[in-house]
Order: sequence, then C-alpha cells, then structure tokens
Amino acid sequence: MVSMKRRMLLGSAGVALAAPMIMTRAAIAQQSGADTSMNIDHAMPPETHRFNVGKFEVVVVKDGARPSGNPQETFGTNQSVETVGALLEANFLPPDNFVNSFAPVLVNTGSEVILFDTGLGEGGRANGLGRLAEGLTAAGYKREDVSIVVLTHMHGDHIGGMMEGGQPAFPNARYVTGQTEYDFWVDTARAGTPAENGHNAVLANVQPMAEKMTFIGDGGEVVSGITGMAAFGHSPGHMIYRLESEGRQLVLTADTANHFVLSLQRPDWEVRFDMDKAAAAATRAKVFDMLATDKLAFLGYHMPFPAVGYVEKIDQGYRYVPKAYQFDI
Repeated sequence: MVSMKRRMLLGSAGVALAAPMIMTRAAIAQQSGADTSMNIDHAMPPETHRFNVGKFEVVVVKDGARPSGNPQETFGTNQSVETVGALLEANFLPPDNFVNSFAPVLVNTGSEVILFDTGLGEGGRANGLGRLAEGLTAAGYKREDVSIVVLTHMHGDHIGGMMEGGQPAFPNARYVTGQTEYDFWVDTARAGTPAENGHNAVLANVQPMAEKMTFIGDGGEVVSGITGMAAFGHSPGHMIYRLESEGRQLVLTADTANHFVLSLQRPDWEVRFDMDKAAAAATRAKVFDMLATDKLAFLGYHMPFPAVGYVEKIDQGYRYVPKAYQFDI
C-alpha cells in the first residue's frame, strides 16, 4: 500500500511539473511571434537520401519538383488524351496532372567525390527549384568537396547548376561528359534552330569548363568502377553510367525514362523532350530490358524521390518497383 501510494504521488507530481513546462513553451512561442501553424510553407532543407553500393556512398538530392498539367502534351504525344489519362488512373494517379522531380546524384568512392548532373541552379530558384547546394550541405558535403562533375547530357535541368554568381559552382572539380553530346551543343549550326536556347545555355554554363573537361564515349571510364554507356535519343549524345563496387551494381539512367508510369509501362510512346523520338524509344527498350533481365537497380533522374528502384517486365513495358529498406542488405 505504501509503495502504491508513493507511485501515485510521484505520478501526480510528474503531471503537475509537466503542465507549467507546456504552458511556458506556449507562452514563449506566443511572445516570440513563432509560427506554430500547420502551414506547409515552413522552410525545410531539401530531401536527401543516402545508401551504399558496395564501398561507394551514394547521396541523392531532390533539386526540386513541380506539377504540370496536361500529361499528354509531354508523354504519349502520339496518343489521345483519353488513352494517357486512362493509364494514369489505372496506376492511382490523376489523369490531368503529373509531377516532375529532379534528382542529381553524389557518389563518394573513397578517393573521389563525383557529382552526376547539377540541377536547375540559379534559374530555378524563383520557383522553389535549384536546391542542390542546400541538399549537399544537409548531407554533410560542400560544393568544394566535389572533385568530378559528370554531365549525362546537356539539357537545362542538368547543367543549370554549373555556375553560381558567374563563377564555377564546384571550384575544385574537373568535368566529364560525352564527346557526342558536347560537340552537338557547342556547334554554331544550332543557331536559328529549335536547339538554339540549349546551345546558348551550353555556351554559358558548360563551354567555360572545356579546359578541365574529359570527353568519353560508350564504354569510357570516369574512374575505376564507373563506366559510361551510350543511350542516345533523348539527346544526341545522352549517356548513362554503371556503378560497380564489391559485386554490387547501380545504373544511373538519367533521362532514359522520364516518368515511372508513362515512360516505363509504355516505352514506345513518344515524349515531347526526346529529341530523336524513335531512337529514344529504342534506347528505353534496350536499357530497361537489360535492367529487368539482370535484376539491376537503377536511379532515374525524374523518378519519384529517392528515384531508386528496379523494373520488372510486363506485357507492354515495365513496372517500376521502388527501392525498399531491404535494398541495403
């Protein structure tokens, strides 16, 4: 009885002590003008995700995301609005909207810190994008830590973060990219064509790094364990990269597929931003057949964050299987 009374007394005392503490916190928040609302616009660091591929540390950064209406204007441009909408609805998605996200990747091999693509940079910040540098900081890295920047291709959402305030954003880095891709975009023949804006962006953001750049082709090596693979179509020299360490593999597929349903379940559908649509469709089939057959993990620049998963073959294409916690076993 004595013991029970003692426990009850202590329990009551605990409640009595806790109440003033709660009141004090509330009072402090009120006095300081702190925002205790449920407003989702509270500032937060960008999402990051860390995992290992053998001895390689991989960090994925969400450079941003933006919703876009009218999916059929981007995916399945050779299909009807109803057909595209029906496929989305069958996958529990709205038929009239989609979200495009951007996922640059940092790979620490132990001897090199390699960044694959640079996001939208300064040009995207007015719209809440271009958050790569913040994400690197959140993951414990500085821009100065990056020793190699690899460009999978030279569309604006991949090269926008190359410069910061008119200076190289990664001041200690050297650069690697595909020879075919670079040659296409710096060619003055792009002037006066639909590729002119891209040409100008490459002249501003990429060409200034040319003296520090190594150009590779299919099978070219970035460093030991990281190999380039030609995956042309989305752009003239679009490259993907295979990471291999201690028997584990991951393929960075960049923009081979741009939507986890519309580009994977219907790889033959035309995509607005694929510069050679037939070649891009053939590349999708080739790359994702390989991934499905060999059961290889991949990381797609526009897949749902953290953008890592597998594909399995289905009737007309592939089903996206997101990375689960057992990926790390």
